[in-house]
Amino acid sequence: MERDEEELGARERDILALERRGFPGPGAKERAIRERLGLSPVRYYQLLNALLDDPRALAHDPVTVNRLRRVRDARRSER
Repeated sequence: MERDEEELGARERDILALERRGFPGPGAKERAIRERLGLSPVRYYQLLNALLDDPRALAHDPVTVNRLRRVRDARRSER
């Protein structure tokens, strides 16, 4: 089963869509991750982190991916 290398899968697009949303309070995002994607938050963040390095994700949603890359880089430099 080979898919087009230029397109993200549905789950990958859903992850980026979830990251574009704002969440009202603590726990709301984790609840959305479980309910909408059926993933544990830990697995979600593993997939998201890999997605940030995927050129297809950058092509699909450059604003979100670049924002998240900046956040990730800032957190890494704090360590």
